[in-house]
Amino acid sequence: FKDTDDAASKFALQAFGPIYSRIGNPTCDALEGKIAQLEGGMAALAVASGHAAQALAFSNLMMPGDNFVSTNKLYGGSFTQFTQTFPKFGWEARLHDQDDFKAIENAIDSKTKAIYCESIANPGGIITDLERLSEIAQAAGIPLIVDNTTASPYLIRPFEWGADIVIHSATKFLGGHGNALGGLIVEKGTFDWASQPEKFPHLATPCQSYHGLNFGEVFGKDGPVAEMFGTKGQTGMAFSVGARAMGLRDIGACLSPFNAFLINTGIETLPLRMERHCSNALEVAKYLESHPNVESVTYAGLPSNQYYHLSQKYCPKGAGSLFSFKIAGGFDAAKKFVDSVEMLSLVANLGDTRSLIAHPASMMHSQLSGEEQLSAGVEPNSIRLSVGLENLDDIIGDLDKAFKA
Repeated sequence: FKDTDDAASKFALQAFGPIYSRIGNPTCDALEGKIAQLEGGMAALAVASGHAAQALAFSNLMMPGDNFVSTNKLYGGSFTQFTQTFPKFGWEARLHDQDDFKAIENAIDSKTKAIYCESIANPGGIITDLERLSEIAQAAGIPLIVDNTTASPYLIRPFEWGADIVIHSATKFLGGHGNALGGLIVEKGTFDWASQPEKFPHLATPCQSYHGLNFGEVFGKDGPVAEMFGTKGQTGMAFSVGARAMGLRDIGACLSPFNAFLINTGIETLPLRMERHCSNALEVAKYLESHPNVESVTYAGLPSNQYYHLSQKYCPKGAGSLFSFKIAGGFDAAKKFVDSVEMLSLVANLGDTRSLIAHPASMMHSQLSGEEQLSAGVEPNSIRLSVGLENLDDIIGDLDKAFKA
């Protein structure tokens, strides 16, 4: 700080600038600025992990007794976070099939604070109809929160389809090398939090710890900060500033500056990597679809897939590199196949430069009941692939050896 007045103004949120590394630092700020531009948002917040990003985003919105509506095709960790830990805070997740728009609409009531989905769902690679969900959210006066981890902004930019908040596990495709944990919250900036103080009290009523400051009024799209940035009437940053100044301040799930540096460096090659990820994944999916020991393949980039039309609409550059397939022989055959690969890595991650394989029913989704696994798109014989950047012949050759094992 330059002096005590400078320190006081920053602690009171009357001036921008570093206060303490838990709340922000120049290295994380560089990453935040980059992802905000890539997603087409107004502002962003870097945190410790994708899970931390989800928890902080919902802490900005929820009070005990509140709920949010989510699609049920989710990463296993998100499913348990939503259904096991969030209820301890008095937050309810109402899960519905992502294609059942009527059920999603009917699940919304006066206590519903958001709709949540994954743009490309983990583990099946299903494409979500973001525009339809956005229409439902807008009609209800609530934000649409989209986890864009699996797509990255290279393939899908959810703000262009009506999303209000974007979440990332930066550990995955953004970083790209499996060497740094990180999470990101990105705000579009157009949602008018200040107009609904009863629904969003954290953002639209005076905050006691900041001596009556109203985040929606000061940092919202119609406030003085938006005027300072030249975006008044268009975009603000109330959500991201609130998540930083309240959630990150008190929960403390901050991102290491070194991890921010690694992720920022990884983003520099995002377009090149995503092109290769998608081209390799499509060819691997074609190979698997034609294999006699494969019952089905979920890759949305295949013309035979039921979500192919959505992939052409939302991600014409490619349907990503994450998908699953069902192997003949059930649970034991799936485990044997995963244990038989040599080059592919058995790792509970995705979006790595290396090709990764997993058996969701015994790994990421194992803490779910059998019924919950099925609703999340996981069957006993499902195998998840995150196709990497290796030589295509080597990837298919390794899979072929596993089939013959």
